[in-house]
Amino acid sequence: MNTFEFPRSVRLLSPGDFSQVFDNTEFKASNRYLLVLATPSKSGDSRLGFVIAKKHVKHAVQRNRVKRIIRESFRLNQHQISNNDFVILARPGISDLENAEIREMIDGLWFKLRQSNGKRSNKSKKR
Repeated sequence: MNTFEFPRSVRLLSPGDFSQVFDNTEFKASNRYLLVLATPSKSGDSRLGFVIAKKHVKHAVQRNRVKRIIRESFRLNQHQISNNDFVILARPGISDLENAEIREMIDGLWFKLRQSNGKRSNKSKKR
């Protein structure tokens, strides 16, 4: 049975975890306000990390709101996306969006990643 928790084990915490994703990015999905980088996870679970710069989202309240919305979407979708480490980068203007708009965008990016991941695994099976 799938659990929909967000424990410490599904978070990217150390600088090494983040650099692993930045250095070995295999999948990307983006739109005007968000960029998602992904690489296969060595831990066996999908994990999530955020890079939301003060330069792009000025107030801590807004940064936390964006993270909370994305975290909730990840929590509900983590079993549908294969075991990857994800880093979410926020772009300027995301703090001006409504919660529902942010949620729609991140759900669309999860969908893109599922599709691109499926295409890549099918290519590797054919070889």
